[in-house]
Amino acid sequence: MSDSPHQTVLLNEAVDALVQDVDGFYVDGTFGRGGHSARILERLSEKGRLLGIDKDADAIAVAHERFAGDARFEIAQGSFAALAELVDARGMTGKVQGLLLDLGVSSPQLDEAERGFSFMNDGPLDMRMDRSSGQSAAEWLAEAPEAEIARVLKEYGEERFGKRMARALVAARAEQPITRTSQLAEIVKAANPAWEKGKHPATRAFQGIRIHVNNELSDLEAILAQALTVLAPGGRLVVISFHSLEDRLVKRFIRRQEKGQPLPAGLPVRDEQLDRTLKSVGKAVRASDIEVGANVRSRSAIMRVAEKL
Repeated sequence: MSDSPHQTVLLNEAVDALVQDVDGFYVDGTFGRGGHSARILERLSEKGRLLGIDKDADAIAVAHERFAGDARFEIAQGSFAALAELVDARGMTGKVQGLLLDLGVSSPQLDEAERGFSFMNDGPLDMRMDRSSGQSAAEWLAEAPEAEIARVLKEYGEERFGKRMARALVAARAEQPITRTSQLAEIVKAANPAWEKGKHPATRAFQGIRIHVNNELSDLEAILAQALTVLAPGGRLVVISFHSLEDRLVKRFIRRQEKGQPLPAGLPVRDEQLDRTLKSVGKAVRASDIEVGANVRSRSAIMRVAEKL
């Protein structure tokens, strides 16, 4: 397990927005290394409760160690896409006062070479948040058709040279299996004709493959839909995103729920018949200059908050 410190992004901002009732039941859908969970527990009364969820076995171990003595806290291993099920099992459907999602990869995951998330350290090409299930990045790259690799790089990595990179990867794997992060980084780097200033040429490709391997976007869509069921009226949804794909999904979801049912123009409908389910709370929040100075990874973070009506 990595000892690299994980600096929790938008810690105070997220917890201030989330905790409106100190006696409430809350869910931290992305426990990570427990930064947000620890701050939430500081705010809760003896009656308050917090359920943490994480796919990563290392995160689960940290949770057991860090909060062993706190009866208000419980950790569940699995995808946050199983939110409704986990909440229902505890008899709390429609009673959750707040749901927090801090998307992306934690610093220990990035910094630990054997996890295979980063092009900065050579390690086995894995990239799974839950190493006990699903295909690793190496397994996927070994058999995925060229067109699928190109689509993943373009859609999830927002990589405009996805086709070139896919062609290079398919040619390279015919010579030898791509099993190391350094191999992947070198192949992609050589296939990238236009490097962005201040950005490693493999950044977008690594992001795209990681999102695909972990079903990140489909899991996010699933949990957003389930949030409407599990939240209590007045309950808060707080989401921190680290790239435009996630943020766009969250922004559109909140906007759609704010507007209510799409109806034909000119139909005489009273406001309460529109079935609006959420309202936005404040504007999108970004990390302060001070936070970005202390933790460069917070640079791309954007937080949105909504409240269930």
